[in-house]
Amino acid sequence: MINMIVSAQGLTKTYHRGKEEICALRNVNLEIEAGSFVFIVGPSGGGKSTLLHLLGGMDQPTSGHLSVDGMNLEKASEAQLTHFRREKIGFVFQFYNLLASLNALENVSLPLLARGKKIKEAHTLAAEMLNFVGLDARKKHHPAELSGGEQQRVAIARAVVGRPSLIMADEPTGDLDAVNTEAVMRLMLDLNRTLGITFVVATHNETLTGMGDHIFELRNGELKRR
Repeated sequence: MINMIVSAQGLTKTYHRGKEEICALRNVNLEIEAGSFVFIVGPSGGGKSTLLHLLGGMDQPTSGHLSVDGMNLEKASEAQLTHFRREKIGFVFQFYNLLASLNALENVSLPLLARGKKIKEAHTLAAEMLNFVGLDARKKHHPAELSGGEQQRVAIARAVVGRPSLIMADEPTGDLDAVNTEAVMRLMLDLNRTLGITFVVATHNETLTGMGDHIFELRNGELKRR
């Protein structure tokens, strides 16, 4: 039996800007199989970030049903969403979002400390993950001492170190050159295959989307499968 980690039916998200109603997502239907690597492509402003925010429990839909890893997110309380994000979701962003005052090891340890791990154990697990992403020699370096590609690898290590069910990557290569773009994409694919973590990657760069299992296109708030 196929295990669907994401199931959405009729997902709609609207915002209000003064008296104007803006529909970011329109009646989206989506199923994602656990362990798969999925790309969501489309132009900027098409609704990709909004969809990832809903799937990651950072926001809730205006209407429709959304189940992620067995949890009905449209009915969840804020406390339940906080626990869900901490335990089930890893996030990767375009601009890394690393804490400048912490070194790579400390940045990667943060999700583990938030889950209640002791510092020594968190640092051990973080060091193992940094070694996996090829940054063992850079674990004591601060973000300002790392290249863009290295910073994004640290951010990816931070996202996966707690073995979440699902990674949400929002334009993860948008600030990288072509060489680092391919390296980061291949790293995420390797983590997907090795750890079995589901990846949902939103991007407007379709150069490497053939590496994934499925591609969805989101345009003007409407989703279709390619």
